[in-house]
Amino acid sequence: MNVKLLGESKVEKLKNSFVSRPRMSLWMIRAVTVLLLWSCFVHLMALGEMWGPRLFKGWPSCFNHHELSTAAEMTSLPTKIALPPKRVYVNNGYLMVSCNGGLNQMRAAICDMVTVARYMNVTLIVPELDKTSFWNDPSEFKDIFDVDHFISSLRDEVRILKELPPRLKKRVELGMYHEMPPISWSNMSYYQNQILPLVKKHKVLHLNKTDTRLANNELPVEVQKLRCRVNFNGLKFTPQIEELGRRVVKILREKGPFLVLHLRYEMDMLAFSGCSHGCNPEEEEELTRMRYAYPWWKEKVINSELKRKDGLCPLTPEETALTLTALGIDRNVQIYIAAGEIYGGQRRMKALTDAFPNVVRKETLLESSDLDFCRNHSSQMAALDYLVALESDIFVPTNDGNMARVVEGHRRFLGFKKTIQLNRKFLVKLIDEYTEGLLSWDVFSSTVKAFHSTRMGSPKRRLVIPNRPKEEDYFYANPQECLQLLDEPLRVI
Repeated sequence: MNVKLLGESKVEKLKNSFVSRPRMSLWMIRAVTVLLLWSCFVHLMALGEMWGPRLFKGWPSCFNHHELSTAAEMTSLPTKIALPPKRVYVNNGYLMVSCNGGLNQMRAAICDMVTVARYMNVTLIVPELDKTSFWNDPSEFKDIFDVDHFISSLRDEVRILKELPPRLKKRVELGMYHEMPPISWSNMSYYQNQILPLVKKHKVLHLNKTDTRLANNELPVEVQKLRCRVNFNGLKFTPQIEELGRRVVKILREKGPFLVLHLRYEMDMLAFSGCSHGCNPEEEEELTRMRYAYPWWKEKVINSELKRKDGLCPLTPEETALTLTALGIDRNVQIYIAAGEIYGGQRRMKALTDAFPNVVRKETLLESSDLDFCRNHSSQMAALDYLVALESDIFVPTNDGNMARVVEGHRRFLGFKKTIQLNRKFLVKLIDEYTEGLLSWDVFSSTVKAFHSTRMGSPKRRLVIPNRPKEEDYFYANPQECLQLLDEPLRVI
């Protein structure tokens, strides 16, 4: 009997074990499912912080409007940002790049080089900025951009390091690497077929020129969208620059709407372009001497008036005053000058300040000590102007340089904010006719308004001119692959 009972107890235990195992398996499945769902949620939130759906978040900006009033309260609170998961890939080598030109030319180049590195599956070293150009700015990448954000926000696309690993750094110091400028306006097959083999061969490749080295068009959509992501999300200015930008915008907003005028009438631009309309003989001679002093400025003998009539010169302050008045800009609006020192000083600015008395600059809005950290650092000053230009009610560039085009594209991304694209060839002809008495003011003004009514930064397609990339629309002025066009259904990038 005891034996039987013992046998029955063993059977009972065996039954219980079979019953408990499915329960245990079910519990494990539920636990693993919860963990997987939580992991997916965290990753999606991380991606959302960087590249969030516009449907829920609105248009991203370098700083949010609500921060203007709460910046002081928030400075003491640490911000926690979930990082995207790292992209795992076989590293084909290391890419070093040296950017050339001013801030916005370098900005576009950085976006291109990140994209190139991503699709070659290489490791990018934080780009080196130009310190030898006309501006002679010693700023490093970390002095202008938030380098930690740059690296971490893009880590799901490409591995970025602040410097080469020690072993490879030693090789570079010994000259054991390859250096070259890539071909301008190239497509991705050029980088895959010609540049990537060089990276694999030499382990370290240094691209010593980066301006316009990637085509405007005929690139895969995912390539274009990555260029946008770097530009609009990966490149944040340093907290110090962004804080100063917030302060300038706050000061301007307290007094009402404001227009940012990118008045590119500085000595370097005039000397380089050969544009001297309105200058006296001494100034013309000074500009000519400067042009010959820089051997990399290839064009030396320039017909200023012919170039002006072709629309290839920046508008003068006097021409700008007439144009803004003709466009119906309110005389009392604040006009923030986003530029360096205007050539000719107050004498040349008089027509503009007479027409618009509320002309201001960062130097007049801030205390001198506020600008100490970026004084004599033109790229940091330009970064401050960039932030203010993004937040303005209207942006008006008087030349189609890099800042004009990159800011225009960024304002399109922020919801097609008003940017007046002046047609200089049309304007100088009309201005000459008006000043010669051939047109009345009413005719002049109505003609200027009518012509520019479709040039206000509204949605449009880029002009594509095969084999003539310099003449077609610049990608960064109108990154249409990344924009929410008004006639298309809402989509998430």
